Formats: sequence, C-alpha cells, structure tokens
Amino acid sequence: MGFREFLIPQDKIFYDLFERQAATLREAAYQLVALTEDFTNVKEKRHAIEVLEHQGDQITHTIHEQLNSTFITPLDPEEITRLASTLDDVLDFIDGATEKMFYYSIEATDVHMIELAKLIHMSTIEIEGAVKGIRSLKNPKYIEERCIEVNRLENLADDVLAHAVTDLFRSQHAITIIKFKDIYEHLETATDRCEDVANALSDIAMRHS
Repeated sequence: MGFREFLIPQDKIFYDLFERQAATLREAAYQLVALTEDFTNVKEKRHAIEVLEHQGDQITHTIHEQLNSTFITPLDPEEITRLASTLDDVLDFIDGATEKMFYYSIEATDVHMIELAKLIHMSTIEIEGAVKGIRSLKNPKYIEERCIEVNRLENLADDVLAHAVTDLFRSQHAITIIKFKDIYEHLETATDRCEDVANALSDIAMRHS
C-alpha cells in the first residue's frame, strides 16, 4: 500500500454514493424514454420520475454531509462537489422536462422528443460506466472513452434540437410552438448537463491516473 492509499479512507463511501446517483440517473432516463414512447398514464409515469429525482436529491445531500464530516477524502473536495452537482443537474432537467409535458397538457410526444430522450438515456449509461471506473482508476482510458461518447451524443442532441425547432415553426399554432419548444430545449439541456458530468469525470481520470 502506497502512502496515498494509506491516507485515503478505505470505506469508499463517496464512490458508493456516486454509483447510486448514477444508477438513479440512468433509471430516470429509462423512465423518460418509456414515457415519450408511450404517452399514456402520464401522471403516474411523471410521478415515478419525480420520485427518482427526490431520491437523487437525497443522495446529493448525503454526499455533502459526508464531505463536511470527512477530513481526508479519496477525491479532492472540489471534485466531489462538482461531480455531485452535475449529476444532480441532469436529474433536475429530466424531471423538469416530464413536468412540462404533464402540466402543458400536450396530447402526444413526437419523434424529436423520443429521440432526445433516447440520447439522454444512452448518455446516462455511459456516465454510469465512467462513474464505476473512478472507484479504482485502473483504466482511465475506459473512463475517457465513455466521456467522449457522451460528448458525441450531446452533439447529436444539438442536431435533433435544430431539426425539431425547424419543423415546429412550420406549425401555425403559436401555443403549440411555445410548449414544444420549451420541452425540446429542456431535453437538450439535459444532454448538455450530461456533458458537464463527462467533463468532471474526465478531469478526475486525468488528474488521478
């Protein structure tokens, strides 16, 4: 055991919490895809995502509590705070998008919403893999590959948003334009926040490898 490993706590509580947060995020994204693909029982499906968002909030709170009570942490406190915050942001935007779908009382989702939801879900799968990778940091290349894929998916989401807005403004219904544009942008912002997570993970991998 090296000197650094001797100093660092071996309970790995922060890694456990980050993995729980990433799993919660991936499940929320999966539920988002299910909602957009089958826009029925919207209230119940939206509530299920809201519950996951609350669970994520609690995990984030626990991370901050642990950070405030732990003298020596396996990652720098700034890294822990940044990763916890960015993971929480993705959950917030997933929850926010479903909230808008519900309260705007849209009659159906469309192909653009479904595609954006799938890109979010794929991003969260990559994030979960990268989060598991920081526990040992034995393979920083694997983490970096996951992060690069998240960046690629975010670029695809930009394209989807552009096409969605173009199609939307062919509509003559102003209220529909306002509602759908807001939902599209919320979904695309979730992919932006996924990229923020990827950047945080990439920085951790580079700094500690």
